[in-house]
Amino acid sequence: MAFARRERLLLADLLSSVGPDAPTLCEGWKTRDLAAHLVVRERRPDAVAGLVVKPLAGRLGRVQQSYADRPYEELVELIKTGPPKLSPFAIPGADEAANTVEFYVHGEDVRRAQEGWKSRELDDEFSEALWKRLVTSARMTGRKSPVGLVLRRPNGQTAVARQAAPTVTVTGEPAELLLFSMGRQEHADVRLEGAEEDVAAARSAKLGI
Repeated sequence: MAFARRERLLLADLLSSVGPDAPTLCEGWKTRDLAAHLVVRERRPDAVAGLVVKPLAGRLGRVQQSYADRPYEELVELIKTGPPKLSPFAIPGADEAANTVEFYVHGEDVRRAQEGWKSRELDDEFSEALWKRLVTSARMTGRKSPVGLVLRRPNGQTAVARQAAPTVTVTGEPAELLLFSMGRQEHADVRLEGAEEDVAAARSAKLGI
């Protein structure tokens, strides 16, 4: 099974199990809001431009709210079903390229917001896939960091998120480094090395896409 498809089904099952009003790591969003976001992202490309074009953000908000008002079970089923044929995400290869990280990260947004949550054990192949995606996206997700950022695996492999001085080195497994780079710094199991004030700056930086 492709990674994106697996993560899609795991996320849908997780959303279903915790219900529509569970907390998430996405500020201001409960699980219903997150589910609506995922559905709109795949099914309403006309509205998704509001994610990057500020004048269109209002329309995106209205469209997303209209989906959030639908029955929660319907939203979860739409996520599980996947994009419709006319969606850009239905283009061969697009789901794997665009959704592997999206679904993994949002799955952790749900999982790690619940009381008594437990870490997933990831297989080596999936960890490598996440690392490859991190390497290609690190400079984009780290562009707003006020300090230099180097992301390092326990095996010594590194990815530069921002080349600057002073520098903070963040060490952890690929999945944890990915979560850190996507703005979930306080919820990622990583070790930061650098001057105290620089580490604090890295932890509070607005990282992510």
